[in-house]
Amino acid sequence: MLNNILVVDDEEDIRKSIAGLLEDENYKVRTVENSDQALDAISERVPDLILLDIWLENSKLDGIELLKEIQSKFLFIPCIMISGHGNIDIAVNAIRSGASDYIEKPFEAERLLITLERVLELSKLKKEHKELWLRAGGELELIGESILIKKIHSLIKKVAPTGSRIFITGDYGTGKETLARLIHLNSKRSPGPFIVLNSQTLPNNELEELLFGEEDNDGRIIRIGILEQANNGTLFVDEVASLTSEAQAFFIKALQGNTFKRKNGTSFINVDVRVISSSSIEIHDKILEKKFSEDLYYRLNVVPIEMPALSKRREDIPLLINYFLYKACETSGRNKIILDNQALASLQAINWSGNVRQLKNTIERILIMIDDNDLNIITYDMLPKDLLNIDKLEQKNDNNLDMEYLYSLNLKDARNIFEHDYILKNLDRFNGNISKTANFIGMERSAFHRKLNTLKKLRKQN
Repeated sequence: MLNNILVVDDEEDIRKSIAGLLEDENYKVRTVENSDQALDAISERVPDLILLDIWLENSKLDGIELLKEIQSKFLFIPCIMISGHGNIDIAVNAIRSGASDYIEKPFEAERLLITLERVLELSKLKKEHKELWLRAGGELELIGESILIKKIHSLIKKVAPTGSRIFITGDYGTGKETLARLIHLNSKRSPGPFIVLNSQTLPNNELEELLFGEEDNDGRIIRIGILEQANNGTLFVDEVASLTSEAQAFFIKALQGNTFKRKNGTSFINVDVRVISSSSIEIHDKILEKKFSEDLYYRLNVVPIEMPALSKRREDIPLLINYFLYKACETSGRNKIILDNQALASLQAINWSGNVRQLKNTIERILIMIDDNDLNIITYDMLPKDLLNIDKLEQKNDNNLDMEYLYSLNLKDARNIFEHDYILKNLDRFNGNISKTANFIGMERSAFHRKLNTLKKLRKQN
């Protein structure tokens, strides 16, 4: 994506000189000569950087005043001040007013280019740092070796470069936002912004301003909308099924050609935004109930991707546990710690209704409850009892092994039934993979097959 530079200088020769130099370096350049033109140009399209002359003759605002006006409305636009009457006091005043850097006229072309490149890079890093800070706790990796996760990784490679709109479905906590971020990071839009819009928290009374932005009666920007903030990047619409009918109508309008008007605005704004949306509920039911626009659904659902529940990829649970333990230890500064086999197997058998998010929170909780910082292994008896009791309750409700019935049998029959349920439970953990299950319980594959067939026959007899 080409960076958009706005040059504000009262000298025509300077404007042409800078524009020619930057255009040769593949920048998109606009030039204006006074503060009114500058504010109009920013309202038309927010630039990535502004080169601003301090001494603006025949202008309502001088450079410093214009800088303060820009900083009050557009904190994220970096500005480099330029002046032919430079001294230390002017430079300090410019920096204190919010300028990113200061260059004296006449300046060498190489110095201007290096300064501009450095300020743009710093601006990008600040945006990334702010985004990471705001979204702290989110993972940017899809951990797992299961067939389902391998398919997701393959899909990322295919769809990320295309720019197509993507609709991600899956239960709560499966990692839909993580997938959206990975698609963005692997796309040509990765240098651009990744903006998250949570549909469940949209204020109904500010929908138009929030999505499209707002202008005053003079055509000056009051607020930059989310769609414009996401220009040249990706907009992730989380839980899109929660959009109100009014919000759906606004989105349909915006997605028609990627153009819109700000509230109170008169001119159309063109943006280049990739939209990725997600839903944790069955959106077709919403469409049948006339609560979600079928038109909007088909505009968003160009490439559908389903994030699998953790219950469908149980073999990934040990990898996820070790990953979350490593991250938690790294963050807290404590020594590396692992789970023993019994604890790991118990957690792998639990029905994680909250999926990866619940598992991550549980691992962090287990680590917090351990007081011994020198401990390097977590055993089964250290796991939260309420967690294990919940699992037992789920097993009972799922009509698994009836312990009272088991106690009423002789030892041989009880052992056969237990072995059968034990094997089936582990087969479920490894999604029916015979080799992995046999390896885990310590049997040869052929012997495991024979044992399974024998136990099935015995179970039928009982």
